[in-house]
Amino acid sequence: MSRVCELTGKGPMVGNNVSHANNKTRRRFLPNLSEVTLGSEILDRSFKLRISNSALRTVDHRGGLDAFMAKAKDAELSDKALKIKKEIEKAQAAQA
Repeated sequence: MSRVCELTGKGPMVGNNVSHANNKTRRRFLPNLSEVTLGSEILDRSFKLRISNSALRTVDHRGGLDAFMAKAKDAELSDKALKIKKEIEKAQAAQA
């Protein structure tokens, strides 16, 4: 399983460990991922996604999964999240 957020595309970064003696060794900074179940009000379904905690805060701030997906860029979303976005858009078009 890759360490990439399914909603924002946030992945590992690289940098250095710097010791007191100023020795530098390479390291990875991993995103803070958690497996979360998010519910869609329009589809009346829930989805299990592996997202970063910052993405979870953004979803809450925007008012839920449906509102987040409306503003999300397709390039950042995973394949699974893209399918969810298309389903939400289709359901919104059917309601209108």
